[in-house]
Amino acid sequence: MTKGDQQVKFVLSTSFSTVAHLTAIAPVADSHGWHAMSFSDHVVNPEQISNPYPYTDDGSRRWQPFTDWPDPWVTIGALAAITERLRFTNNIFVLPMRNPFLVAKAISTAAIISNNRVTPAFGVGWSQDEFALLQQDFRSRGKRTDEMLEIMRLLWSGEMVEYHGEHYDFDRLEMNPAPSERIPFWIGGISRPAMRRAARLADGWVTDLQSSSEIVDCIGQIRDWRREYGREREAFEVMATPSDAWDIDGYRRLEEAGVTHILTMPWALYHGETEDLQLKCDGVRRFADEVIAGFE
Repeated sequence: MTKGDQQVKFVLSTSFSTVAHLTAIAPVADSHGWHAMSFSDHVVNPEQISNPYPYTDDGSRRWQPFTDWPDPWVTIGALAAITERLRFTNNIFVLPMRNPFLVAKAISTAAIISNNRVTPAFGVGWSQDEFALLQQDFRSRGKRTDEMLEIMRLLWSGEMVEYHGEHYDFDRLEMNPAPSERIPFWIGGISRPAMRRAARLADGWVTDLQSSSEIVDCIGQIRDWRREYGREREAFEVMATPSDAWDIDGYRRLEEAGVTHILTMPWALYHGETEDLQLKCDGVRRFADEVIAGFE
């Protein structure tokens, strides 16, 4: 988040994508200058939801029933085996509706298999129904997330560790194999608690679908909090999904404001919401040639 540290990188969004297409798309992205692929997260999609979706004006979901929602870490493990440079992240993985040990094991395994090409991005979630089905408390999800992040850092050390918190408590144990490098993680969300959590604990922040001005305002707020926590000199990344920037000039303005990664779905820019695999791959290549090459 420090201007001049690095040029903006591009991350391929796979939200709502047919899972069978991903093994064809990933190698194309890998060979055409994309920095990473990102995966959204739901375990199930209830026909009726008990609380509204928070990211649309009318509370309706952005996807249709029977949309594919693959497990991110199984998918990342598979795609890591057929790529060489491409990194993998999330927009967003709902951490507190899971068990911290199982999440730590899945992510560390993916880090090992991919040769340290993972940057998990976590959120606290919104779906009370999924939390209930996975038998995790919804109301305590923020505080449990804070503890889970501490626990996973301990487990990823590969050493004997223990933890005694309000929500999780365990005596000495070890989890192996451990990743050979530190696993960075980002926090997603546009609420004040989410952005504060990113400023206080994370290596980066992930926006929602927002205007460029909204993204810049949020970055300014996070910078203030990072100074408050004494972290202003530490490296910090921002993965943004702008709703009003579609070209090099727009992306450069965001880069100047502190955005380090742009998340986008390239085939939608050229071919709309297509299910044609060849058109999707064409979009990945064209965006690389027309936009990503402009930053090299």
